[in-house]
Amino acid sequence: MREDIQNNKRKIPGMFYILVSFIPWIVYWILCGMGNVLGIVVPLAISLLLVTPQIRKRDFNLMDITSVLYFSIATAGTFILNLNIFVESSSFLGYSVLFLMALFSLIIKQPWTLQVSKRDYPEIYWKDESFLAINNLITIVWMAIFLLNAIIFLLLSKPFTVVLSNILIAFGIIFSIVFPLKAPAYFITKEFKKYGWSVEVDPQKLKGKNEYDVSIVGSGIGGLACGALLSKRGYKVLVLEQHYQVGGYCSSFKRNGFVFNTGVEDVSGLWEKGPLTHLLCELGLKKDDLFVKNITKYIFRGRDIKAKNLEEFIKLLLEMFPDERENIPAFFNEARKAYEECYKDTEVYGTPLPGELIVKAFGERKLLEYPRQHPHYQDWANKTYKQKLDEHFKNEDLKTLLCAQLGYIGTEPEKTLASSALGACISFNLYGGYFPKGGAQRFADSFKDFIESHGGNVLVNHKVDKILVEDREVRGVKVGDKNFKAPIVVANANAKTTFTELVGEDNLDKEFIEYIKGLKMSPSVFMVFLGVDMDLLDYPTLIKNLDQDCEVVINSNADLSLAPKDKASITILGDADYHDFPERGTEEYLQKKKEFAEMLIQKAEKAIPDLSKYILVQDAATPKTFERYTSMPEGALYSFDQSMGVKRPYFRTPIKGLYLASASTFPGGGIEGATISGMICANDICNWEVEAP
Repeated sequence: MREDIQNNKRKIPGMFYILVSFIPWIVYWILCGMGNVLGIVVPLAISLLLVTPQIRKRDFNLMDITSVLYFSIATAGTFILNLNIFVESSSFLGYSVLFLMALFSLIIKQPWTLQVSKRDYPEIYWKDESFLAINNLITIVWMAIFLLNAIIFLLLSKPFTVVLSNILIAFGIIFSIVFPLKAPAYFITKEFKKYGWSVEVDPQKLKGKNEYDVSIVGSGIGGLACGALLSKRGYKVLVLEQHYQVGGYCSSFKRNGFVFNTGVEDVSGLWEKGPLTHLLCELGLKKDDLFVKNITKYIFRGRDIKAKNLEEFIKLLLEMFPDERENIPAFFNEARKAYEECYKDTEVYGTPLPGELIVKAFGERKLLEYPRQHPHYQDWANKTYKQKLDEHFKNEDLKTLLCAQLGYIGTEPEKTLASSALGACISFNLYGGYFPKGGAQRFADSFKDFIESHGGNVLVNHKVDKILVEDREVRGVKVGDKNFKAPIVVANANAKTTFTELVGEDNLDKEFIEYIKGLKMSPSVFMVFLGVDMDLLDYPTLIKNLDQDCEVVINSNADLSLAPKDKASITILGDADYHDFPERGTEEYLQKKKEFAEMLIQKAEKAIPDLSKYILVQDAATPKTFERYTSMPEGALYSFDQSMGVKRPYFRTPIKGLYLASASTFPGGGIEGATISGMICANDICNWEVEAP
C-alpha cells in the first residue's frame, strides 16, 4: 500500500495531466483558426508522443486515444480527400468529439476524469463510492462544457466564441480542482443537515428546583459514560433509571454469596489507545482497579486452544494449520495495522468517528485525506469479514475458528463488515478482553458515584413516562407527576422505545417513524447462572465451546470475591430466539425455561465434567427476562441487527435537543460500542471543544 502511494507521488498530477492532454487541441484550434493546415498534422504528432509511453505501460488515457483517432481521421480527410471541414470547423468538430468522448466514458461506467484522478489518489480510493460519484459529476460537467462550446462555435462568431469558450474552460478547470476537495464532505454530511440544530447551554447559570442542563433517560453504560463526562465538564446532570440499580446490561446480582453479571464478560477497548482507557483516564479512574485481563480457551474440533497473548495464539494456529503457515502471521499483521489505523486520530476525543463527525470535529481536509492516511482500515471498511478471510486462507476450519467472537456482535461473516470484525474479533486476539473486577455492577456504580460526586443526581426506581416536547424541541422529562426541566435530553433507552413511546409519534414525521419501526432487533441469548461447590481455578475464565455452540464464564476465576471460598460462580450462555419463548409466567414458559437451562448445563459439562452434581445456586434468564429488566425490545443484546447494510439511527434526532447514547446508534452494541456512543454524545453537547486529557 505504501508503494502505491509512492508511485502516485511520482506520477504527473491529474490536473496537470488534463492540461497536457489539451495541448493537441489547443494547437489545433489556434493554427486552424489562422487557416493553417499544420493545425491538423502538428496535433497528431503531439498526440502520438503522448500515447507512446501509454502503449509501453498499457495504461491508456481516453482523451489521448480520442486525440490520436480524431487527428488521424482529420489528416486523412484533409490531405487525402481534400476536405476543408476539419480546418474551417475545427472548434465545433473538436468540442463535439470531446463531448462524445465524455459521454462514451459515462456509458461504459469509466468516467473520463476517473483515469486522471487515479494519478492523484492511491488505489484505496478507486473503488470508494464517493470517489466514483465525484468523478461522474466532474465528467458530466466537462461533457456539458464541451457541448456548450460546440453550440457556441456553431451559432456565434468572434469575439463571443473565444470569450465564452475560455470562460467555460476556466470554470471546468477550477471546478475540477475545488470540487474534489469539497465533495466528500458534502456527500457524507448532506444526509445529516436536518440534524444541524444547536442548543445553547450555560453550565454556570443557576438552576431552579428540578432543573438541569442535561437529563439522561436510562443508565446503561452509554448514558453513564455521557453523564460522567458532562459532569466533569461542569454540566448539571440528571440520570433517571427505572430499575433499582444502574447499569442496564452492565450490572450484576447476588445469590447466597455468589455474584453474577447480567451480560458483561469480555470487555474490549482497554488497550493503550482504547476508548475506555481514554475515558477512565479523563475521569481519573484506574483501569487496574476496575478490570482484570481474561484468559480464554476455545474448544474446537475436540481440541483445547488456550493462549495468553497473540504470539501464543499464532503459534497454536501454526501447529493446527501448517498449510497456512505463511498466511496466518500475514493476516494478523494486516489486521493489526487496520485496527491501529482506526484508532490513529483518537488522542483528542478518545474514539473513532464516522465520516460526518470527522468533518465536524477536524474539518473537510481530514475526511479527504482519511483513506490515504488509513489505507489498511479503509480496505477492511470496504469488504466483508468473509472476503478478508477468503483473501488470506483456504482452510475452512481456520476461518470458522477466527469467527469465534462474532457472537459479540451477533452477525454472520458474510454479513459483517471486516472493519466491524476488527473490534468484535481481532481486537481480542491483539490486545485481549477484560473482566470487571467485583462484577459489572461495580464498574457501572463507579460512573454513578462520579456523577454524584460532581454535582449530578442519579435516581433509580424513576421510570420516565414521557420526554417533554414542544414545537419539536425538548423541554425535559416527566416521571409520574414530576417534571424535570432540561434543554437537552439524552435517551439511553432503545430508539424504538424512545421515539414510539417516550417522544410520541405525533412529534415525528411518519417516514421517520416507519423507519424506526422497521429496524430489526439483534439476536438475544439465554443465560444460566450457577453457584457450584467446586474449585475451578485450574480452568480459564472464558471457555468458548465452538463444538457445542455455548460459552462458559467462570466469573470467580477473574475475581475470587464473586464466590465463597473454594466455590465458583459460573454463567453459561447460548443463543436464543425471543419468539421461541411463550408469555412470561405461563406454565409453557417455565417449562421452556427449565428445558433450555438443562440443555445448556449438559453442554457445559463437556468442558467441566460432573458440573450438575455440585450446583448450590441456579437461576436463568431468557430473552424475555432481559426485556423485562432493561426495556430492550425482544431482549436484544446489541439493540438493532448489526449486519452490514442496516442503518442505525443518528445520535442526533429530529427533535431539537434530543440525543441518543446507546447501542441503538453508532457504533453499536457491546460495552466499548456503548461507551463510544456516550463519549460522542458528550463531546457534541460540548461542541467538540475539549482538550486531550
